[in-house]
Amino acid sequence: MPPSTSALVTGATHGIGRATAFALGRAGYRVGVCARTAAKLESLVAELRAAGIEAAGRPADVADPVQVTSAVHHVSRELGEIGVLINNAGVLIARPIEELTLEDWDATMATNLRGLFLMTRAVLPPMRARRHGAIVNVASLAARNGFAGGSAYVASKHAVLGFGRALLLELRKEGIRVITVCPGSVDTGMLRDQPMLKADPARILRPEDVAETILHSLRLPERALVSEVDIRPSNP
Repeated sequence: MPPSTSALVTGATHGIGRATAFALGRAGYRVGVCARTAAKLESLVAELRAAGIEAAGRPADVADPVQVTSAVHHVSRELGEIGVLINNAGVLIARPIEELTLEDWDATMATNLRGLFLMTRAVLPPMRARRHGAIVNVASLAARNGFAGGSAYVASKHAVLGFGRALLLELRKEGIRVITVCPGSVDTGMLRDQPMLKADPARILRPEDVAETILHSLRLPERALVSEVDIRPSNP
């Protein structure tokens, strides 16, 4: 993608999203960001600008179509039409199946799947008109494998992988790349907050590792497409 391209990162105030926003900005992208909490988003935009990155953001729940439309319009107005979408927003609720509530299930699907669909649909028309763009879906190795307590999360990430595979076949001839990134365990607050999941923070991935993987995939020549990429801790 050209260095002057505008990118939009969802779930941008923490973890992989935050690292990706800074990685894209340092690489020359104009960076749009969205997340649910207005104060955290405003702080992030200020930090990006302080680092010399052209940035804009709008609070949004990616599961809400009105808020999604507002965020996309705001970023497009401030930074130009979005050329790269990073579908990163996600939630992880790891509980035994008998403790998993319907509200837990619905919250997981709303952010991890419905939000990904709504954001993708919102940014696609200008990409299709230009016959150029990239959509990066941050899935998980849980898109390929299960883990105890992860029934809702694993189901949602398997769906993300399937969504990306179908979307790739629909868009590739229009000059739009669809990339699904499947990280293993990453040292983020989302993982640390899960009592069922144990990992040594010193031996697992850092958010910056995933951000660099995303950036590398976008930097490939236009003739090349990494459709799916797994990134794992070397020795967890």
